[in-house]
Amino acid sequence: MLEILNITKALSDENRVRALMMLKGGELCVCQIIEMLGLAPSTVSKHMSILRQANLVESRKQGRWMYYSLADNYAPVQIKQAIDWVISNAANDLKIQQDKKKLHKLLTIDKEELCKMQRS
Repeated sequence: MLEILNITKALSDENRVRALMMLKGGELCVCQIIEMLGLAPSTVSKHMSILRQANLVESRKQGRWMYYSLADNYAPVQIKQAIDWVISNAANDLKIQQDKKKLHKLLTIDKEELCKMQRS
């Protein structure tokens, strides 16, 4: 029961669903997610923590960078089904389509430059 509650809690926020949809294209650095969502780093960290607690995303640290990705193929069936459900049902949402275009442009920016822009 706790797993179901964690998943539904994680999916009950627009920004967390947007973050999940961004990750469907592959791993992203937290600075990229911050830029996409337009939220404070601490707020994004809290959102990603909730997604991680629900096992919907995985994280890894490499040097000073924190990376997030969707749960991998070894995730429980319920997790994969929840991710698939979100992807299939949110794909045509206007905000998600706008995010997709913005993300495409954002991925051309060097992470170092992106972090400098966010600090200033």
